[in-house]
Amino acid sequence: MIGRLRSTVIDCPDPRALAGFYAELLGMPLIEENSEGDEWVVLGGPPGHLPRLAFQKALNLRAPAWPDPERPQQFHLDVTVDDIEAAEKAALALGARRLPGEGDGWRVYADPAGHPFCLCWD
Repeated sequence: MIGRLRSTVIDCPDPRALAGFYAELLGMPLIEENSEGDEWVVLGGPPGHLPRLAFQKALNLRAPAWPDPERPQQFHLDVTVDDIEAAEKAALALGARRLPGEGDGWRVYADPAGHPFCLCWD
């Protein structure tokens, strides 16, 4: 095992509204949002309780049209790791590739089929 599933992240035009829908549907409380609450919202349990369900603002989102392959499902996984350098090496050895993008505590990769995911650390 390289890491633990941290979050499933869903792109959407209004993170707070979609999080509200899923909070009611799944009975998951709001645990995190950015200061304005319009870019990033997370649902989940108490601290350390994983996985979480997160909503990320995507302004020009083309909504999925299942099962139309021209408009596929849109999400990515956040995977918590203890050692980012060791995890990156292991993920690359499995066939992942590094993508542009990183921040304080996360880096972006693509799985062998091209789906994005993030390795995250505290």
